[in-house]
Amino acid sequence: MGRRAMSETLAAFEGGKMPWFGPPMSPTSMATARLMETRAHSLDVHAALGVTPEPTDRIRHIAHLAVRTRNFSFVTRDLTPPGAEFRIDLVSPGGDVWAFGPEDAEQTVTGSALDLCLLATQRINRADTDLVATGADADTWLDIAQCFAGPPGEGRSKA
Repeated sequence: MGRRAMSETLAAFEGGKMPWFGPPMSPTSMATARLMETRAHSLDVHAALGVTPEPTDRIRHIAHLAVRTRNFSFVTRDLTPPGAEFRIDLVSPGGDVWAFGPEDAEQTVTGSALDLCLLATQRINRADTDLVATGADADTWLDIAQCFAGPPGEGRSKA
């Protein structure tokens, strides 16, 4: 019942962006953010139970949100966001490559989509990922990536 009501409310929303704890969001971004929060917190429950969920390509929305919130990650730390876009090539759980940003970007991030999702929701330490950055700003972004509203967290300790 709640899911249907939320879906109908978001679909009917008129007026551009919705107010939220962080920057205002479109209804689509609001729904994606709720998916991200549900996934991130479900991982905490899974960990408490000693169970590892099987990743699927349904995390694409979270990977997209992580990419879209790149500048937000910088702003929450009082840093100036990079002016140029990055090229981000991620390997999905199913083996496809999800590409974001211009092909000719000078700075890049490559690696596992799951690792970027875990990193941007602060469920893993960067050192425990296979993510590779080329360029100083891309490298900084992987250190501070955050796709949730609110102040920056301390992240996870290295495994």
